[in-house]
Amino acid sequence: MKLAFCLYKYFPYGGLQRDFLRIARECVDRGHQVTAYTLSWDGERPHWLDVIVAPVKAASGPAKYRKFTRWLTDRLQQFPVDAVMGFNKMPGLDIYYCADPCFEHKSRHLRPWWYRLTPRYRHFSRYEQAVFCPGQSAKILMISPVQQALFERYYGTESDRMIMLPPGISRDRCAPDNSTEIRTAFRCEFGLNDGDQLLLQIGSGFRTKGLDRTLKGLAALPETLRQRSKLFVIGQDDASAYQSQAESLGIGGQVRFFAGRDDVPRFLQGADLLVHPAYAENTGTVLLEAVVAGLPVLVTDVCGYARYVAEADAGKVLPSPYTQEAFNCELAEMLLADKSQWRDNGLQFAQSADIYDMPVRAADVIDQVLERKLETVSD
Repeated sequence: MKLAFCLYKYFPYGGLQRDFLRIARECVDRGHQVTAYTLSWDGERPHWLDVIVAPVKAASGPAKYRKFTRWLTDRLQQFPVDAVMGFNKMPGLDIYYCADPCFEHKSRHLRPWWYRLTPRYRHFSRYEQAVFCPGQSAKILMISPVQQALFERYYGTESDRMIMLPPGISRDRCAPDNSTEIRTAFRCEFGLNDGDQLLLQIGSGFRTKGLDRTLKGLAALPETLRQRSKLFVIGQDDASAYQSQAESLGIGGQVRFFAGRDDVPRFLQGADLLVHPAYAENTGTVLLEAVVAGLPVLVTDVCGYARYVAEADAGKVLPSPYTQEAFNCELAEMLLADKSQWRDNGLQFAQSADIYDMPVRAADVIDQVLERKLETVSD
């Protein structure tokens, strides 16, 4: 059957984008024809996927998204499909994959009061309502119990429309048999000595991920520890403001930025601690990727997948409300601690946890939606 998969932007290293591609691949493997509709596509286009970039331009993001919605509606009238799946909130969806946090909650707790008077707020609020308000028909694929509770709180969304999926990390993130050799080669390549401590932060959207907090924490380490600590940052974002912050904190020479990479598993093996002091995070796939790689994690409890770090006992979860002093203390303690138990706990968790089958479960729901549509037509 024919499926339309809709997302605003595709680039190779985003968590949402990787989930989109893996679900699309599973659907194609089941015999469906999937067409991706997007505003931009950065990177290689898979041979098995039809990709159509909408010829839409506008002065602002919200205006562009509204034009995309109108263009997509017209397009699907000309070339009908059996179901429309969205990876961003927008009207007209049969299925929504909820990778983004509750916009209304963020607007009330992470923005000044006057933000809710702006045209930008009105646009994203309407698009969120088009999915979550009672009476809408879209099935919602949830990946965070924390966020599900927020949507139910703000919108009263029907529980039978919200379907919780397990995480869906790739098994290539698990520590391989030759992890020791990979770590040794990695640290040699980047000039890291045995006594050096490498912090790793991964994720596009440096502001939301709390990179400013990480830089302050690194600068606040005791002098001897700070001198032998480095921070590698991987993500598709503008690093200039954070490079300036690092320089002003006196740690510019200890921080290195990388664009999105295909060899993230090497970094997970070569580092000593993953830091993720996010301000808001629907899930945080990288947290699970670090756990199954055996890399200890320091994370804030606002992240949906922080509960897996606690469940596996593979690091520390900072409770809300966040304080920089608490982060600084935990960071120093974890760097000085024997990390072997956290690593062993993570590796053991990787062997038994239900954290790999999200694309399969998502495709199951898509098939169920298609079946119900067929039944409705036949009736």
